[in-house]
This record gives sequence, structure tokens and C-alpha cells, in this order.
Amino acid sequence: MSDAVPLPPRPDLDQYRKLAKDLQRACKTGDAQLQQWAANWAAAIARLRGREDPDQIANDTERIARAWRKFRKSEPCSLTGAQFFIARAHGFASWPAFTKHLQALARADSAVSAFESAADAVVQGDEAVLARLLAGNPGLVHARSTREHRSTLLHYVSANGIEDYRQKTPPNIVAIANRLLDAGADVNATSDAYGGSSTALGLTATSVHPEDAGVQIALIDLLLVRGAALDLPDTSTIVTACLHNGRGIAAAAMAERGARLDLEGAAGVGRLDVVRGYFHDDGSLKPTATEKQMRDGFAWACEFGRTAVVEFLLSHVPIDLHLRHDGQTGLHWAAYGGHADTVRLLLDRGAPVNAKDESYDGTPLEWALYQWGNSPGWAARGSYYDVVATLVRAGGTLDPAWAGDDRERRRAMNKAASDPRMQAALSGQ
Repeated sequence: MSDAVPLPPRPDLDQYRKLAKDLQRACKTGDAQLQQWAANWAAAIARLRGREDPDQIANDTERIARAWRKFRKSEPCSLTGAQFFIARAHGFASWPAFTKHLQALARADSAVSAFESAADAVVQGDEAVLARLLAGNPGLVHARSTREHRSTLLHYVSANGIEDYRQKTPPNIVAIANRLLDAGADVNATSDAYGGSSTALGLTATSVHPEDAGVQIALIDLLLVRGAALDLPDTSTIVTACLHNGRGIAAAAMAERGARLDLEGAAGVGRLDVVRGYFHDDGSLKPTATEKQMRDGFAWACEFGRTAVVEFLLSHVPIDLHLRHDGQTGLHWAAYGGHADTVRLLLDRGAPVNAKDESYDGTPLEWALYQWGNSPGWAARGSYYDVVATLVRAGGTLDPAWAGDDRERRRAMNKAASDPRMQAALSGQ
């Protein structure tokens, strides 16, 4: 699992056996004890790694407890069940696979120890350590993680599909990737992440971390130059995969580099010429496109501010269409993306300004505030002040109870309260 709990620096198998027994007892005792067990484990991991951040401990506690409750629905409170859960929490397919990994880690000269050191060097951008490890063990470049995703070192450059705590992008990741490729890494090797067939290119193009680091396109271009297959090995396209993961910039880059475009992908990257080609002169869809592609493409066009495409598709979809993702409208997505021109178009066409989505019970205004307050990368390139003011002038209202106890909503509200410009926008200015 990509959200794997990190291992301590020197994991002890006997301690993990005890941890499993404690989990079994907590399971039999009740939910409060289970929550405390999760808190104790999260705090122990933080102490061992020397990073006792209260927010991170709280997040890990909730993630562990939530995962156990889901797991518990199909498993009894048994020791083998507890062991299996702990193994899965660390990203391993079984308890025997987990114990084998720990036993190998205890030997500094093991293949597992070498791979783990190299993976750390990749995500930390330590080119010197990586070079030394590759020189001492040339076969390491073809080795795979013993975790369930079975990634190679090249997959780690994507910061995607691997364990969460290693999902980070150093500024020299292009040089790191180049070194791995020079050492013989297979640019089209697939990992088992996300159900399998995941390539380094596909993972990189759909990853937020290289985008936030400002190196995503350079890394994509390196992989392509070194022979990466442009499209995914299954029937989906890399463009739509990018769109589904919120990577609009990468989606457009892949389209520019010749990736396949279906109706959904063409709409999401703003290729109106291609979108038009999927319709007959009478407005009906050609057999090469589907209603689902049209609706999903409309969602992406709204989210990524492809205003001309949105305007064209409004002749084919209802303005108040509830989209499949969370039952939101196009106005929700345009507000979320911070696209003032698209917001104005949708409002001019009669989009319901205070419609609520079906998953989070939020309005377009609340979606805009949420994204502005929690995603610095999006906020920097979106016109959120204009979007908020436009929605307020059109009658958009903010429910004082919207934030509730949700940490991310409260963060957005607190940020808005301390930002004079956002306060002005919330009054329609």
C-alpha cells in the first residue's frame, strides 16, 4: 500500500510480535482501546524516527485506526489477523513477507538493506550515496522492493505508488533519474502499484510531488528521451490518468508530446478542435465517443479552466448536471480550480450558485475556499479572490457551520480570516 507506515530505524521482530498481541487484546476490549493502541503506535514510530510532530502523530493515529476498523469487518480479533494487519500497514502482502523483510534488514550486507539504502538516497537526492551503491552492486538498478508494490528504484523518482513517507521530490531528481538510467534501469519496467502495470512515466505524470517541486515536465521529458512508452499499457490514456489525479499541467504536456486523446482527455486539456471532431454536425456524438467521456470531459474542462471547451459542451450537457465524482456541478469544479472566466461563464448560463455536492455537502464558494486554503500550488496559479468575489456577488453564501471539526476546512477559514484580501472578496469586492 502506498500509505505504508514507516519502519523505525532498527525494527525489532519481537517488538512487532508484541505489538500484534496488544492489537488483538485492544480489538477484543473495544473501540476506545483500539484508538489508544493506534495512538501509542503512531507516537512510538515518531519517537524512533526523531520527528515527534503532534499533527503527524494525530494523522497517523486516525489513519491506523480507520484502516483497522475497515479491516476488522472481514477479520476476527485473532493474532494472525492482527499480524496480517500490521504487515499490510507497512506495505507488505503478508506477515511472513514482513518478517522476512525485517530479518534481511538486520543484516547490513543483505540485498534488502542495499535496496532500502538506495531508495532513501533516491528520495533524499543523495546522488553520491546512490552512485556508490550502484557501483558496488550493479544489479541493484534492476532490484525490486519487497513491499507489495514491487517498485524498482526508477519508480521511486516519481514519488508515487510507493510508501507515503518516501513520496517526496528533491530538486535534483532529474539527475538522480538520469544516473539510474545510465546504470541500466529499464525505463518501461512496471510495478504493481495501483493494480499493476505502473511505469515510471505514468507515475511521474500523475504525481503531485514533482509538480510541486517544479521538475515534473523536465522529468517527463527525460523519461521520454530515454525511451519511455508514451501511453499506458492498458486501454486508458496517460492524459486522462493525469486529469483523474488533478495533474492538468502534466495532462497538457503529454497531449503536446503526442499522447492519445479521447473526448474526455481532449476536453480536459482544452483541445476544442479535437473535441469538435467527436460530434456530428447535428450535435450527436460519433460512435468513437461516449456520453460518459463527454460528461467527465466537461468536469475536467471546468476544473482546469478550459473555458472555450466548457462553452461548447454546454450545448450538450445541462448546466446543473451533477457529475459522477461527488455529485458536484461544473461550477463546483471551476471554483475549485480558481478559474474566474469559467465561473463567470457558468453563472451567466444559469449555474445554481448555492448548489451542494452529494459527498461533502459544500457549495462552489466553499469548494473554492477549501482549495485556496489547503493547496498552495493551486492557489498561486488560480484567481481565487476573483472567483470568491464573483460567487458572492452572484448570491453565493458561506455557511458559518461549514468548517465544523474538519481540520482542512478550519485551516481554510482561519487563513481567510487573517487575509484582508480574501475578507474583501467574501464581501463581494
